[in-house]
Amino acid sequence: MKRLFTILCFTLYIYNACAQERIILLNEGMWQADNGKISYFEGGSIISNQWFRDKNGYKIGDTPNDIIQVNENLIAIAVNWSNIVQFIRPDGTAVAATEDIPNNRRLCSDGSYVYVTSYGHECETIYGTVYFDRGFVAKIDLSSFKVVATCEVGYEPEGIALYDGRLFIANTGGYAEQEGDHEFETTVSVVNAATMTLEKNIDTGIPNLFGEMSQSGRYLCINSPGDYYEVPPCGLIFDCKRALQGEPCFVVFNYPATYSTKTRDGHFLAIGSAFSYITGEYTFSYLTIEPWTFIRTGGTSGLSMSLPGNMLADIMNMAQPYGIYVNPYSGYIYGTDAGSFEGAGYLYQWSPEGQLLGTHKVYINPGHFLALPPYDWASGIETNHKSQITIKNDVYDLQGRRIDNLHQRKKGTIYVENGKKTLCNTQPRK
Repeated sequence: MKRLFTILCFTLYIYNACAQERIILLNEGMWQADNGKISYFEGGSIISNQWFRDKNGYKIGDTPNDIIQVNENLIAIAVNWSNIVQFIRPDGTAVAATEDIPNNRRLCSDGSYVYVTSYGHECETIYGTVYFDRGFVAKIDLSSFKVVATCEVGYEPEGIALYDGRLFIANTGGYAEQEGDHEFETTVSVVNAATMTLEKNIDTGIPNLFGEMSQSGRYLCINSPGDYYEVPPCGLIFDCKRALQGEPCFVVFNYPATYSTKTRDGHFLAIGSAFSYITGEYTFSYLTIEPWTFIRTGGTSGLSMSLPGNMLADIMNMAQPYGIYVNPYSGYIYGTDAGSFEGAGYLYQWSPEGQLLGTHKVYINPGHFLALPPYDWASGIETNHKSQITIKNDVYDLQGRRIDNLHQRKKGTIYVENGKKTLCNTQPRK
């Protein structure tokens, strides 16, 4: 009887915790087919696989490829081939769209501005249009949803992150290289976010820094797929603080980190997807990285070929792993399978310990996630039941990012501390 009671309590705990989960999932669709869609997952179920259209009566656009929560009431979505950044409320209703940011890629924000990378040109299309120029970062003022400044960086800039007032941008150069216009980029550009001026380019020696990159405080996880022929894929851990101090700031590992995410304890989980035009085959690797140890030891420690619980076995059964994400509020883990890249994909949900809780049919090429706060988290209501999700002893901003250096908190800004929203009333130390 006691064992049955224990099992029942655990089952209720899992059910209550899952009921708190709210995930927005971007399905890219097929590039240039204008069939991107948004799936909305809540309480253990897919509520809709065309959530944006349900809410607004029109399509999200062609190839949505990044999503961030800007503040408590605003979400930004980069819609790549539609050349817009779409802003929505957490309930899915559209607020505004910033247009004419060509071939936009990845987003970050400081709460007052949104920064987005742009290839800055038309790439090769089914219509044969090709034009090359250096890419740039655009700065969008959230009071007007207009671009107020830009800064030119490398060819085809990809991942972007904000640390200590600087933007860190990984450059790829892939399209330009394929057309013989320019070699692959190997640099991370550092841009002053206030003045939108390029401070320096840090040469990693690693070509084609392509895809989203994850951020854990001062650390970035950056991917390189290589050149798809002779140069093998790899990844690197990049230390923004060391970069600003002019010190050696990155360490390379010999596995790709195509899809990566930050865990609640600051680690990176990564799935590496390697493709070769020579063999025509995909191969995958699976990593857990402790970035501070990896940097400190020069790569001799802090990396393991593992994932929590039974996740590795579940992912190895996928046809094409296409994304991984950890809910910063609860620790629940999500992954996606793109299948054939042309039909329906699947969303996987795991407990924080790596126990598979369910799979859910979504749309074509699902790969980009955003967790919304649990309802009682957003309202500040405290309850005594086990499904109440709190993050003890940690401080987060309203985008779910942990604040590693508490002295960098800004006066007048709202943070989440021990599960409650608090207003910072003190100036940071100098």
